[in-house]
Amino acid sequence: MKVLVLTITCGLMTVLQALDPPSLALEGLNMTGTWYVKAWVADKSLLKRRPKAVSPITLDVLDGGYLEASFTFLKKGQCHEVRAVMRSTGEPGKFSLAEGERYLHMEPLPVEDHYIMYCEGPRLGRSAHVGKLIGRSPDVNPEALEAFRKFVRSKGLPLEDILLPAQMEKCVPESD
Repeated sequence: MKVLVLTITCGLMTVLQALDPPSLALEGLNMTGTWYVKAWVADKSLLKRRPKAVSPITLDVLDGGYLEASFTFLKKGQCHEVRAVMRSTGEPGKFSLAEGERYLHMEPLPVEDHYIMYCEGPRLGRSAHVGKLIGRSPDVNPEALEAFRKFVRSKGLPLEDILLPAQMEKCVPESD
């Protein structure tokens, strides 16, 4: 489950990166709102538990060049909410968590309302990499998915590890 949280946090960080710096990077862009994770990939060491379904990510632009991302996930039958606040690094499309150990890169795609979120940083003493394809609607766009595949190949991650998770509007606890 820690892998899922890391994956989602890295994905959120990637979205924030597209806003760098938020005051300038948001001109003509509207990153605030709901984003659906359409595909994701991670290092094999992070893929011990692959989620079957994911909830949308909510992004809010905050004062001072910060971006907040939040999402929910199901763990042991209970819903958990995660909030991450990221800040602009001063480089276009790059954000960091407040502690500055993990970085999120946000890459816009030629397909409208689609981005690749790419997170990199240390995890258990090793370098970890997580990529996500996000979009405004829950439907998978074939052109955006192909662009994501090319990105995954360019980062040296295996195409067979790409996951196309089911979408859930919100986390619903499992009943006993």
